[in-house]
Amino acid sequence: MEPHISSLVRTALMVRDLERATVFYRALGLTEIYYEGALDPASSARTLHLPAASLLHCRILKRPDTANFGMIGLFEASDPPLEEIPFAQSVTPRAGEAALVFYVPNIDAALAKARAGGASLMAAPEFFVMPHRSQRECVLRDPDGFLINLIERAPDEQFRTVTVS
Repeated sequence: MEPHISSLVRTALMVRDLERATVFYRALGLTEIYYEGALDPASSARTLHLPAASLLHCRILKRPDTANFGMIGLFEASDPPLEEIPFAQSVTPRAGEAALVFYVPNIDAALAKARAGGASLMAAPEFFVMPHRSQRECVLRDPDGFLINLIERAPDEQFRTVTVS
């Protein structure tokens, strides 16, 4: 029997500044706090290979109108802070890097909120052409350098499946 694996529950992001990251993700609509607090130093150190004295603070954000899936977990380590990834301010994606993808009904409005929350735009919104459709998209970086892809689509499009032969 195949093991049951759920839909993606959350993405865990290691951030430099928990408050700044919270402002950014709240601007994208993740306004409800699912969990917040300091994590157990011993188990955090063992699980994430952090120094034994490192303190890990966590805030998990979610949309207020959804189940507990698609959440963003923000984790800030102190004593010592985490080493930064070298491609965080690159204008092009790098191998091994992931992008968080969000549907938005109005890309210009969402982009304005993201930039007000500290995002840096990698390229202006553009029509991205695929075999089955084209849609406006843009890619930006959050305040810690994580790639964010905004896709302008109607909310009901998220439930549509497309097969291209």
